Amino acid sequence: MSDRKSGAPPSPPLSMPPRAAVFPPVGALVAEQRLIVATLIACGVPARDREDLLQIVLVAAWRAIQSGRYRPDPRADPRRALRAWLQGITWRQAGHHLGRAHVRREVPVDDPRALVDEGSVDLDGRLLARAALRALAELPARRRDLLLAAAGPRTVTAHAGAHGLAPATAARRLQLARKALARRIARRLW
Repeated sequence: MSDRKSGAPPSPPLSMPPRAAVFPPVGALVAEQRLIVATLIACGVPARDREDLLQIVLVAAWRAIQSGRYRPDPRADPRRALRAWLQGITWRQAGHHLGRAHVRREVPVDDPRALVDEGSVDLDGRLLARAALRALAELPARRRDLLLAAAGPRTVTAHAGAHGLAPATAARRLQLARKALARRIARRLW
């Protein structure tokens, strides 16, 4: 019984000699620039990065050839083998490039400030808001609840009716709660 799947080619013998290294001229690599650029486009590399990646692929291929790592099948068409090998290098280099964080998150625009909304909160406003929230948290529960109810969609009259208070009493307590909150915020900031 064999471990080989049906229809799979037989595995090469373990004692098979390695293929001989081939050293094509640099002009053969440069002649395949259109193939490399087409592969980069197919991989989704942005136009602004294609020229750089083209150079990276050519340098990587040339270094591999110089170190003797280009070993095509001697029975294959030399140009077809070189093109397939270059496509593999291009595919891997494009994958490495697209996987970099600065490429994934980069958004090129003419004016970066145009992306900022006009109503954005400035730093001083954020600090003031944090101080107000901390001061609000320090207030007694009934004052804090009254302030939050007044800030919400319900009216003070509705809040007074839900807690069995006269509207004038609820309004007076809201006024006192606002003054207490303002004093606490002022203490926090100074």
